[in-house]
Amino acid sequence: MSIPYLLLKWYSVNKRSLPWRESQNPYHIWISEIILQQTRMDQGMAYYHRFVDSFPDVFSLAAAPEEKVLRLWQGLGYYSRARNLHQAANQIIINHNGKLPDNYKDWKNIKGVGPYTAAAIASICFNEPIPALDGNVMRILTRLFAVDKPLNKTATKKMLYDLAMDIIPRDKPGDFNQAMMDFGSMVCKPVNPLCMSCVLNHACHAYQSDNVHKYPRKEPKKPIRERYFHYFFFFCLARDNEIRFFVQKRTGNDIWKNMYELPLLETGEPINSENLLSHPWWKTCRIDIANLLLSQHVVQMQHMLTHQRIFASFYRIRVDEITKNLLEQRYLYVNIHEFDMLAKPVLLERYIKQVTS
Repeated sequence: MSIPYLLLKWYSVNKRSLPWRESQNPYHIWISEIILQQTRMDQGMAYYHRFVDSFPDVFSLAAAPEEKVLRLWQGLGYYSRARNLHQAANQIIINHNGKLPDNYKDWKNIKGVGPYTAAAIASICFNEPIPALDGNVMRILTRLFAVDKPLNKTATKKMLYDLAMDIIPRDKPGDFNQAMMDFGSMVCKPVNPLCMSCVLNHACHAYQSDNVHKYPRKEPKKPIRERYFHYFFFFCLARDNEIRFFVQKRTGNDIWKNMYELPLLETGEPINSENLLSHPWWKTCRIDIANLLLSQHVVQMQHMLTHQRIFASFYRIRVDEITKNLLEQRYLYVNIHEFDMLAKPVLLERYIKQVTS
């Protein structure tokens, strides 16, 4: 029996029950695929429900402020996905009159949609026989066909695409692609794959040669970049003892773009308090450090991103009226409720909850 037949038979019994599989709605498939990039299924599920409840169609997504989209995405990371989704929704409204594309080629032209997502939507919703190659699927293919080549090479991806194209059934491409996704997640797993009970083990070159552990070929990990962030919680107490403080919106092509944070000084290496206070940053901000009431307690936190480790130091500083007026020229002045409504990195949310509780 052929690989597609066995795989589809396995899928008919074992497929995961997922909300976006209840229909062939391309909007739901699109949202789910973007959310699940670099995200565990159990974590992504709650975000999917929250997202489609808030933006049930492409029109509501396009009409929403970007800040609201980022706020709903908060905690998922890779915030460029959320910005691209929002831009893509507007692209579909403008270029397609609000009608979602119905083929692979047009989906590939949508902002933030790569070959995998375009193939998933086109095959599942429109029955177009295009293989959807993600990490799970490529792992299966390298083991089945003993492809001992690095996955990050274009030639390898082309080879795997051709292999998948040879076996994808023309009458059920969507089911096949979803079967491959589930099979890679549930059976042909990265670690401790269930080879003994695998319905494809008779056809798997890696299993037959007792070399499953060699596939896919492991490449050296990208080095972790270490960054040193010094955040300043400049605060004042209002007449009713309400805490108000200053935040800024991140700009530029860096992490957390268009999200809010405390005033930040980034240094290339750790520095002590003396060197911190003598840094030119203070003059740039026109802040006289003699007017600052610096707390001796510095909160230290670490935050891991995929290829970055953030060493964050938080300094709690009560400011006088003169400094407050200067800061208001550069930063947004908010209370806790107003800050809660803004899109912000989880790191900042953790600190603010700690310092104001």
